[in-house]
Amino acid sequence: LLDNVGRTARHHTFFEMLGNFSFGDYFKEDVIPWAWEFLTVNMGLPKEKLWVSVFTTDDEAFAIWRDKVGVPADRIVRLGEADNFWAAGPTGPCGPCSEIYYDLGPEAGNGNPDCILGEDDDRFFEVWNLVFMEFNRDEAGVLTPLPAKNIDTGMGLERLAAVVQGVPNNFETDMLFPVLKQLEGLTKVTYGAAASS
Repeated sequence: LLDNVGRTARHHTFFEMLGNFSFGDYFKEDVIPWAWEFLTVNMGLPKEKLWVSVFTTDDEAFAIWRDKVGVPADRIVRLGEADNFWAAGPTGPCGPCSEIYYDLGPEAGNGNPDCILGEDDDRFFEVWNLVFMEFNRDEAGVLTPLPAKNIDTGMGLERLAAVVQGVPNNFETDMLFPVLKQLEGLTKVTYGAAASS
């Protein structure tokens, strides 16, 4: 969201979105395990550090994550429409989402080791959003199933790089940190100095 740019460790306007689309070909049953395989096998992220969110009523996605992929039920969190339902506007194609988060640990958040996803935005770093476009919303707000369900996924390259490189935010990745170092020379301001003073 543009309102978050400059306010969080992961929102910025200079980013590269990775993703895949399917129009009536594959759906949740396929894309959820593929996402998990990419992150845990190809990228080598530890399974125990990953959490998942699903839309409040999306029992199908919940069951796939739990039963097919093997994510423990206590690391699958149901979130409402503001977090886990995507639409381009008030009408048109829309559907529930399932997001994959990397747990940066209690030290990155409020220090509570028992905190769960949805309670602490600093601890849980969203890496990938799987959007399940399965409805059309009309002017009255009525949802009608689409004749061909489709997939629209998005994963921020900088977010993935931050997790893989073990840095606390997008700005300290090897893609963006050189820009900050150059700005230090131009502005005579040391990165992080204002935050620590």
